[in-house]
Amino acid sequence: MIEINRSYRFDVPQDRVWQILMDTKALALCIPGCRSLDPEPGAENRYRVSLAVKLAAVVGTYDGTVELVDLTPMQSYGLVAEGRGRPGFVKGRAAIALAAETAATTLTVTGEVQAGGAIARVGQRLIMSAARLMMDRFFKRLKALAEARAKGGAELDIAALEAAEVESAEEYLETPADES
Repeated sequence: MIEINRSYRFDVPQDRVWQILMDTKALALCIPGCRSLDPEPGAENRYRVSLAVKLAAVVGTYDGTVELVDLTPMQSYGLVAEGRGRPGFVKGRAAIALAAETAATTLTVTGEVQAGGAIARVGQRLIMSAARLMMDRFFKRLKALAEARAKGGAELDIAALEAAEVESAEEYLETPADES
């Protein structure tokens, strides 16, 4: 079991962050490797997801579900995810909480991930690093999208994501290899 605890600051009000967290089209744009994120027919707050993932020498597609639970609008929710693919399986749970600041919002994620199969053989430390990298990339994209929408509307989505990708790549290249 891998535990993940991260915090991210958004320079927009809490209601804007909540809106984008509930926008599946925005989420699909921001999730690294997301091929699809669609509502599951007949189920509220449950989605089918397909992701293309590369971790070391293990490459594959995962198909699974994501469910939002314990929703407290504008404040918090839980996330339960499961995925299976040729490289193995991934299961996870997370609690997402929003805290308002002056003209900003802090989003905190606390969760755990379990992996099995070929993906688990690459090692817990590598999986933890990859999970952090994917989360950081996701939230960097989401932050860029939320802030761009607050300034000028949805038409800036692609430009905001491209700018976030460039910054993310530059940060990754500047990060020492032994930093955890």
